[in-house]
Amino acid sequence: MSATLLPLTLDFLRWLDAEPREYAEVMDAWRTSCPRLTVWEDALDAGLITRTHVGGGPLRVALTPAGRALLASVGR
Repeated sequence: MSATLLPLTLDFLRWLDAEPREYAEVMDAWRTSCPRLTVWEDALDAGLITRTHVGGGPLRVALTPAGRALLASVGR
């Protein structure tokens, strides 16, 4: 993850940590076609977030332990 994107990535992780988010909501808010703003892709590639189905419901996006550790390391 680039140092340039770290502040935006932290904003993304804080936003996810605030409440459970459905995949569609995350994509609506954070998807971009700009090749320089790869926050979603970088967080997924770095293992900071995960996508899961809970009880057959909609796909959800949540922080992984690595994502929580990154937030804790910067004081949330």
